[in-house]
Amino acid sequence: MKAIIIDDERHVREGLLLLADWERFGIVTILEAEDGEQAKSLITEHRPEIIFTDMRMPRLDGINLLKWLHSSDIKSKTIVVSGYDDFDYMRNAIHYNSFDYILKPIEPDILNETLEKAVNEWKEQARTRKFLVNENRVVNEVKPLYWDRLFSTLCRTDSNSEAAVEKIRTEYEVPFLQVQKTIALIRIKPIVMKSFHGDEDLAFFTVTNIGNELLRKNNDGVCFRNIHKDGELVILFWNDKNIAYLLDQVYSLIYQFSKVCTSVALGKPSRNILEAYSSALEGYMRHDLTKVEKIIASETESRPLLHLLDYSNELKWAIKTGNPAGVESRLQEIFHTLESHHTLSLEQIDVWENQFEILRNNWLKEYKIESSSPFSPGTDYWREDGTVSFRRFKEEKIREFNELVEALTSMKYQKEKTNMQQIEEYLQQHYQEDVTLQEIADTFFLSREYISRKFKQEYKHTVIDYLTHIRLDKAMKLLENPYLKIYEVAYGVGYGNEKYFSKVFKKQVGMTPNEYRQSLSTKS
Repeated sequence: MKAIIIDDERHVREGLLLLADWERFGIVTILEAEDGEQAKSLITEHRPEIIFTDMRMPRLDGINLLKWLHSSDIKSKTIVVSGYDDFDYMRNAIHYNSFDYILKPIEPDILNETLEKAVNEWKEQARTRKFLVNENRVVNEVKPLYWDRLFSTLCRTDSNSEAAVEKIRTEYEVPFLQVQKTIALIRIKPIVMKSFHGDEDLAFFTVTNIGNELLRKNNDGVCFRNIHKDGELVILFWNDKNIAYLLDQVYSLIYQFSKVCTSVALGKPSRNILEAYSSALEGYMRHDLTKVEKIIASETESRPLLHLLDYSNELKWAIKTGNPAGVESRLQEIFHTLESHHTLSLEQIDVWENQFEILRNNWLKEYKIESSSPFSPGTDYWREDGTVSFRRFKEEKIREFNELVEALTSMKYQKEKTNMQQIEEYLQQHYQEDVTLQEIADTFFLSREYISRKFKQEYKHTVIDYLTHIRLDKAMKLLENPYLKIYEVAYGVGYGNEKYFSKVFKKQVGMTPNEYRQSLSTKS
């Protein structure tokens, strides 16, 4: 800690230096100043925790120094030391929040008692300030995640929670159910690949801030990350007067920042947020990715989808030959059909990748290969202008098939995770989300019944019980942080309702989250 003694009489400064038990109170640096003007520079530079000051001094006296301290953000404890038992001095000292007032000549006991109280109060207030800083930091970190979750959930369900609607009304001052809502969707993938070197979290953080800066000015809406869809940025408008202007601004700012011209899919307005979202999603998923379009309308027409499963037998025999050239020749025929009679849309890419995954898994099982080298997904086929290069798409897909040929023909296999191990890893990675058994079944192309039976055989718990254990283990670690609120811990481990989280926690752990936190402090 630091202290400063401000007095125009040298012998007074020396007396304080000798009489105070500085070492006992942890004060290792003691500064000196002859008047308030000199003291201001030293205080600004060194930020001492304790200030001793006289009242009558040349240039800048004690009263004006106290005024300056009172108006600044300096949190020091000021002790006035004066040879005058003057009511006006005392009144000013009290008015400007001086900690105490000591009369000369100074008695050592009174000096050290006052100094001890000042040091203790400063430390207590410093702890409080640190707590508030940490609390604000945690809130600022958790708050965007909370709103991403809330708005993403509203876009997924046909019923609006009264609690969610009330929170939106309170936070954004919007009668959410009564207003028309329009949704725009932006593909974040080309921005992630071209401007953020694959860092999706940083890309979302940057682009949502750009969107929200614009929307916040006139409370036109909100920009958020859809936690239920990979790479999907959502702009929700509840003021339809400025949509065209705002979209143009968002588009321009994203381009200025990333140099990527990513298309924006705009849906039809509706009071029902699910309808508004579905309308935008239609254009978003069916738009021809090889074409540059600034705004994609919801009425986008698309050709039928090409299904890779329709070519499974031909591809299978080509792969059995173990000749990559033969596989590539068959793929080129499929690519020609895709380019001539279909649309390379997000929907088409999803269908291709999902069906390729099914075929690959089936072929690996047929060859009784329980392990293989990890496959790298081919997704880097975006041009700088935000469109998809059909050439790059073909190159990536040929590479994926070549990796599969190598895996099926090579005898140098590495241990691959079983389906159940993959599901366990998926639970470890997605415990913060609203994971369901059906979602897992869809993800791994297995039936719910098969997953339930096999998972319990290997892990001695049902999938949901295992997920609960993961969440509670994470929750117990978070509860070690005293600055996190219980509801923040709940949201952090995937529970949207604090009461339900507390109920599950008590059932599994035997005590409430608060009781568990108290038990930690008792042990320490």
